[in-house]
Amino acid sequence: MMIPSLLAGIPLLGALASLPFRSDPEQLKRSCVTWAVLSLASIAGCANRIEVPTEGLLPLYLLPLAATISILGQPVHEQHRLSWLSTLVFLGIGLSVLSGPPLIAPLTVALLSALIAGLLYQHHSALWPRSWWGIGAYGFGALCAALSAAVGDPLSSLASLLACGVLLPLLPFHDGYLTALTRLPGSLPSFIVVLLPLVGLHLLAAAMPTVSDSVAWTVGFFALAGASYGAFKALAQSRVRLLLAYGSLSFFSIFWWFAAASRTATPRAALLVGTVGLATSGLMVAWQVVRTRYGDDVDPQAISGLATGMPQYAVLLSLLALAAMGLPPFGVFAGFMGLLLGSPFPSLAGLFVTLLAWLAASWYIMQMVQRLLFGIRRPELRYTDLLQAELASLLIVVLVLLALGLVPSTLFASEPAALGIPILGESFTWNR
Repeated sequence: MMIPSLLAGIPLLGALASLPFRSDPEQLKRSCVTWAVLSLASIAGCANRIEVPTEGLLPLYLLPLAATISILGQPVHEQHRLSWLSTLVFLGIGLSVLSGPPLIAPLTVALLSALIAGLLYQHHSALWPRSWWGIGAYGFGALCAALSAAVGDPLSSLASLLACGVLLPLLPFHDGYLTALTRLPGSLPSFIVVLLPLVGLHLLAAAMPTVSDSVAWTVGFFALAGASYGAFKALAQSRVRLLLAYGSLSFFSIFWWFAAASRTATPRAALLVGTVGLATSGLMVAWQVVRTRYGDDVDPQAISGLATGMPQYAVLLSLLALAAMGLPPFGVFAGFMGLLLGSPFPSLAGLFVTLLAWLAASWYIMQMVQRLLFGIRRPELRYTDLLQAELASLLIVVLVLLALGLVPSTLFASEPAALGIPILGESFTWNR
């Protein structure tokens, strides 16, 4: 019973312990990264004593890893101090949801949604004005999460499912997700893109098996609509963060379609959701490198020729793009193929739509990378390759995505057979 409190308490304690360093941004960043790494170490140390959820232990490992990557990839600036501390606070809340008792999870999710709505109300600019639709979406998610804890089934499952649609974005509840990725400051967007979908997946694992067939069919319909909508919107975007937001919405909608068909959340589902979020987080950190050098409101059309002036950045960005497109041997491909080969298909038309959305990702992501890396080398631009912290952050993302594409998905499940996951070689008899 004390382990969930320990896992959630370490990053919260880290946020408090880092407050004395607020006057020194460099020391504050170092302290926040240290506490995020300690949180990851505590999960590894307590892995054998954690009650493994249906989706496995992978989300617990990915949250502190994403927090470390997000904070490490940000430049040292006084404007990012609040976002670093908020990242640790959100990390503690997320770990509380994933490892805590099921009765506490909805109330913790309601607190998380309310905090994000408050941050969205506070942070806006001339480039990214305040979005009342996004604030209202997280307010609605907080209300649904609290309602699911106060009422009984079937209303509780329906309310929990609606809260999942806000956290793990599903059309038409995706406005909050888009707003969080474009309006929140500093390290928060690159962490939120991993945190919220994994928290939504955790709630979905309990809610989806209890919903009726008509609700599951409706979810599948909106999932296919969201996959197509996200892909086409991403093709039309000129702003990088909006392109990444709509692209990840398309991939998450593909997962929703599989979830509506299978009515469960397995370690394979966690692999797809976690790697899509992590790949998007890495691309957002990579875009932050460009914003650090050329300004927050830089026009992507005005940046080109980075491959010759920033070779390390060019290599890592290209690898991240391959991973985000869902190509082998990275984790997104492994998660997608795991669900594709292990889940029932309610319709061939739905399968065609998901494959079309997957193929569209190869177009808009590669177009974005090609525009930044290649083309005319502009003499007015100062080309400065990756700093040590930026290099470490992007390299960790690439290595983790590569490792998740190679290791078996059952590695993070305590009892694969009990979870209904077939083990390779289990049903074969080898004869000489």
